[in-house]
Order: sequence, then C-alpha cells, then structure tokens
Amino acid sequence: MATIGFIGLGNMGAPMAANLVKAGHTVTGYDLNPAALDALSKAGGKTAKSAADAVAGATIVITMLPAGDHVREVYLHQGGLIEATKAAAPLLIDCSTIDVETARAVTAAAETAGLAMLDAPVSGGTAGARNGTLTFMVGGTEDAFTKGKSILEAMGKNIFHAGGPGAGQAVKICNNMMLAINMVGVSEGFLLARKLGLELDKLHQICATATANSWALSNYCPAPGPVPAAPSNHDYAPGFAAALMVKDVKLSQAAADATASPTPLAAKALSFYQQVVDAGDGNKDFSVVFRWLAQQKRE
Repeated sequence: MATIGFIGLGNMGAPMAANLVKAGHTVTGYDLNPAALDALSKAGGKTAKSAADAVAGATIVITMLPAGDHVREVYLHQGGLIEATKAAAPLLIDCSTIDVETARAVTAAAETAGLAMLDAPVSGGTAGARNGTLTFMVGGTEDAFTKGKSILEAMGKNIFHAGGPGAGQAVKICNNMMLAINMVGVSEGFLLARKLGLELDKLHQICATATANSWALSNYCPAPGPVPAAPSNHDYAPGFAAALMVKDVKLSQAAADATASPTPLAAKALSFYQQVVDAGDGNKDFSVVFRWLAQQKRE
C-alpha cells in the first residue's frame, strides 16, 4: 500500500481521496476549505495544515486543482511540491484539467529535479469520482505510467496511457470539446422533437438504437424525462457544472488557436455555454444548455 499526499479536496478530489482510503492506502490531504478536511477525516484519511505537510514522506503525490495557474503555483513556486519532495522522489500525479503547455512545463521541472510525473485528467464527473469509475487519460513516460497505474485503478475503471507529457491533457480537452458540441446537438434535436409533437421518451428509445446515439443522448439526456438518473430530472444538479465546461472548451480553443486548427462548432458551443453561465446557471450541470436553448427564439 502507498503513502499518498493529496492536494485539492473539492467535488472531485474528495471522493477520489476517499476511494484511495477504501483501497487501503494511507492518505493525507490538504485543502483550503476546512470542511473538505473534515470530510477526509471522516472517511478515514489524515489531514495536514499545508500542502508541504501533506506530502511529507509520501511515495505518491496527487493534485486535483482548478486551473493551470494553481498547478504551476503548487508545484513550481519556491518551496513548492517539487522542491519539497525531490529528496524522497515520489511519483507526482496531477489530475487537474489544465492547458497542455502547463502540464509539459511542470513535468519538465519535475524531471529536472529527478522526479517522475504524470498528467492524468479524468472524465466521469462527480458520480464517477464517488463510484470509483472514472476514466483517466494519462500523459507521461511508460515507466511513470506503470508505477502509477495501480493507484489510478483505485479511483477509476478505465486507465489509458495517451502518450508522453501533456498527452493526457490533450485528450481531455479534445474529449470535452466534442462532448460540449454533442450536448448542444442532442438538446437541439429534443427541442425540435418537442415542437413537432413527439413523445420524448419515444424519441429517446428510438434514437438510442439509431445513428444519432451517443453518451449524451443515451446516458445523460438533457431533456427531462427519458433518463431518470440524468441531471435534467434533478433541476440540473451537477454532474459537471456549466462553468467548468466553459473553462474546458476555452482550453480547447486556446489549443486550436495555437495549432491553427479549425473548430467553428466548438466556438459556437462555447458562446452558448458562456451565455448559460452569464444567465446565472454556471453552477448547474452543463446539460442545462437544453433549458437555455428552449428559451431562445429562432433567428
């Protein structure tokens, strides 16, 4: 069993850390939110008063942070995690969703200090984090991936080595860009069906076996009714918040700009999700774009 320092105990990090405890690992966590620390204690983990204290003596360090700036700060500033842990040489695993450039820069700094590092963003939302069924998209060396795989398996069921440093983040932003576009398309289809007088349950039953089928349609239908467990039937409680989808699609568009890649549908989808956030629904599940679209008039 590993000794793990876990930094970032938010909506995703907290259940991920709890699953590591359930798997028998010794987990010491740190978060700015005292309630998050209390929750880890109740789950059987240990807590620390700083990030540096949390990783002291750790063989594995895991971070789950909001953005690239936070990742750079935690790992790279004077006395940061790379500096604090290089003598012990743990494996570093960043599960945040951030830009590829930051992932590669932090990994390069870790490797210069003699540390192995993985970028390992996740898909599956808060339900996947709670249930230990996350998909991990992992970038890093083959050796680092081999060392970290068993740890990731305690938190997820699909563990993929995407390639070298930054490859995990690259897959994640492409995945979420496609999901954002797909969710808008499914929403438009169900809105049109409703206007045409179709029963949405019937539409779902048929399209889930036809060429329009997708995860957004069959498992996470944005229209209330057809999928009882979907956020659409629970006032769009996340799930995966619309504000986070805006963040991730912005990352995809920054990468598209940097690589001169045409992504017109993603740009349009981003404008929709941004309007959802601006309307005050940023904390609702991103599938709330269905409700927002229903209020729009055809141009």
